Amino acid sequence: MFEATQLNERNRRMQSLVRLLLLVMTVLLILPVLAILAIMVVKGGPAITLDFLLTEPTNGMTAGGILPALVGTVWLVSVALLASVPVGVAAAVYLSEYAPDNWLTRSINLAIINLAGVPSIVHALFGLGAFVLFFKFGTSILAASFTLAIMTLPVVIVSTRESLQAVPRAFREACWNMGATRWQTTRHVVLPNSISGILTGVILEVSRTAGETAPIMFTGAAFFLPFLPQSVFDQTMALSLHLFVISTQVPGVPEGMPYGVALVLVVLVLTMNAASIAFRMSLRRRKKW
Repeated sequence: MFEATQLNERNRRMQSLVRLLLLVMTVLLILPVLAILAIMVVKGGPAITLDFLLTEPTNGMTAGGILPALVGTVWLVSVALLASVPVGVAAAVYLSEYAPDNWLTRSINLAIINLAGVPSIVHALFGLGAFVLFFKFGTSILAASFTLAIMTLPVVIVSTRESLQAVPRAFREACWNMGATRWQTTRHVVLPNSISGILTGVILEVSRTAGETAPIMFTGAAFFLPFLPQSVFDQTMALSLHLFVISTQVPGVPEGMPYGVALVLVVLVLTMNAASIAFRMSLRRRKKW
C-alpha cells in the first residue's frame, strides 16, 4: 500500500482549495440572478392575472394588460429567427466546409468577431438607415426583426461553425471515400451531427433578441398601440420597450406592474429556451459518438 508523500498532500490541499474557490465564484454568480428572480416574483407575481396577459393597456398605460406587447415580442423574435438562422447557418457551412484558409477568410472571421462587439444602438441606426429608409420597409416588424437578425448573426455563425468543426473528420473522409460529394457529406452527415450545437446558437439568439430595446425603438416598436399587428409591415409594441416606457416615462404606474412585465419577459424567454433545450437534448441522445 502506497503512503502519501508531502508532495501528494500538498497537491491534494491545492486541489481542494481550487475546488472551493471555483465553488465560491459560482455561488457569487448565481446569487444575484436568484435575487433578481426572487424580487420579480415577489413584487410582480401578484400583478400577473389573465386580464394582465390578455387585455390591452388602458388609462395611459397605467392600467390594463400587456397583450399587444406580448404578441409583438413573439412576432419580433420569430421573424428575426427566420431571417438570421438560415443565413447564419449557410455562412458557417461555407466558412467551415468550403472556404480556403487565406487572408479573405481570416478577414471575414475577424469581421464576424467585430460585429459581435458592436453596441446595439449602432445596429439600431444601421437598421434605421438600411431597412426603414433605404429599403422603405418603414417602421415595421420587418425592419425591426431584420435589424435584430443582423445584430445576432455572429452568435449563430460562431456557434454553428464550432459545432460543424466538432464533427470528426473521419466522418467526412468515410463519405468521400464512398464517392459522396462535399455537399452530400455536409447535408447528410455533418449537419445532422451538429444540429444540437446549432440550436445552442438559436437559444442564445432568442435570449438576446427578446430583451433588446434600442434596435427596435428606432425601427419598428411603438410607444403605445392598443391593437395587435396584422402583418410584418405593421408596427408593434414589445415587452422590452414597454417595460422601459412604464418604468421611466409614464407617471402613476402601480409599483407591481413593471415587475410583472419583467417577469413575463423572463418567463417567455425561459419558455422558448426550454423548448429549444429539450429538442437539443433529444437530438443529442441520438448521437452515436
